[in-house]
Amino acid sequence: MNSPSFALRRLAAADASAYREIRLEGLRLHSDGFGASYDDEIIQPLPWFEARIVNHAVFGGWLDDGTLAGVAGLLVPAGAKLKHKGTLWGMYVRPAARGTGLAAALVERVLRHARDIVEEVQLVVAPDNEAAIRLYRAAGFEPYAREPRALKIDGLYHDSLLTTLPFAKPL
Repeated sequence: MNSPSFALRRLAAADASAYREIRLEGLRLHSDGFGASYDDEIIQPLPWFEARIVNHAVFGGWLDDGTLAGVAGLLVPAGAKLKHKGTLWGMYVRPAARGTGLAAALVERVLRHARDIVEEVQLVVAPDNEAAIRLYRAAGFEPYAREPRALKIDGLYHDSLLTTLPFAKPL
């Protein structure tokens, strides 16, 4: 069986419905992989998701059949003391597109965008998500800390692994 092919592009306001659907799917199926919760976002109206796309650089991978199969975004803080570093956030690839190279392509697309506007990119990953850690390490991310009890889901605590990818050495 051939792997599905995909096309990458930055999401636009018109993609809000498809983005909402994939975002909620990721939150529902992998609650420990996101700082946000399904219960918090399911109640948000479509314009809320549209604003996230418009206000942040969110990229998507589209399958040939028109399905939005993966997403990843870059958040850059507005504050003068923080805007030198961005955060890769909201990474999710649907099961049908896993193993196709879409995840790596999304990470690379976010990083290509980030290189023009920030000095480094950080991300947070669950320490037991070995596939994601391999993906991020292959892109150049290195862990710098482990936050114990970073998330509390259904009464259980989950640690987070904090990683960074500096684009250039500080002067």
